[in-house]
Amino acid sequence: MELKDLEIFQTVAEKGTITEAAKVLNYVQSNVTARIHKLEEELNTVLFNRHRRGMTLTPEGKKLLKYSKEILLLTDEMKKAVQSKKEPSGKLDIGTVETVYHLPKILTSYIKKYTKVDLSLYTGVTESLEKDVLNHKLDGAFVSETDFHPDIIAHEVFEDELVLISDKQIYTLKELSNEPVLCFSKGCGYRARLESWYRDKNITPHKVMEFGTLETILRSVAMGLGVTFVPKSAVVNWESSNLIKCHTLPDQYSKIKTVFIRRADTYLTSTMEKFIETIELNKSVIIER
Repeated sequence: MELKDLEIFQTVAEKGTITEAAKVLNYVQSNVTARIHKLEEELNTVLFNRHRRGMTLTPEGKKLLKYSKEILLLTDEMKKAVQSKKEPSGKLDIGTVETVYHLPKILTSYIKKYTKVDLSLYTGVTESLEKDVLNHKLDGAFVSETDFHPDIIAHEVFEDELVLISDKQIYTLKELSNEPVLCFSKGCGYRARLESWYRDKNITPHKVMEFGTLETILRSVAMGLGVTFVPKSAVVNWESSNLIKCHTLPDQYSKIKTVFIRRADTYLTSTMEKFIETIELNKSVIIER
């Protein structure tokens, strides 16, 4: 059995068809089919149920998929462990919530210094980003501090204040509590804080509207569609331009930390080590400001 056989098997399991797996692997379909048959013969068991819509794993296939993922992850860790510590290189997949105001400075400092690193950035909400880090889909992520899984290590980046924002009209907090809430999907740390305030005040928002981007939320708020709860650092320019109005809530709801998370049991490559070092160097500048 070769590692490439496991990679092909895992790709077919994820894509559900030989055709899609062949596209991802850049192989001809007959090669993928042959390697799957070879693997089944070696293990003396059927790994896939074949049907008109594609392929699904048999119980034995599901068992193999679990071991396959672990083997391929360990192989990747092994390769990283023997890399030179002198020059960070390779791929680095980082996740982030949309409102990390200081992120461009951190990324710019890192990319300009370590030009051999291929860094990709993905956005999401705290809960989904934590899952992606745990499942090895991301190397790390910038998220809101919460109670993380025991396998997660968190590096503090900075503390911020969340503010309830509305259009530029004058409102009391009581009036604002009756406005529609514009927010990201469930799993967002800011949304969870606002929901906590509503619960403690025995208020039920009459409408909650989910959006995919911060820009859309802010423009909608400025137009009077509703209210949202975001870091003050993310809306400084909007407030100074008199497009929105910020309203403060008590510290227990508004004080929040942004942290960088990674798996505790993952080998700390020079690429990740230098990324964390860059965060620490920029953190001191952020705090001083």
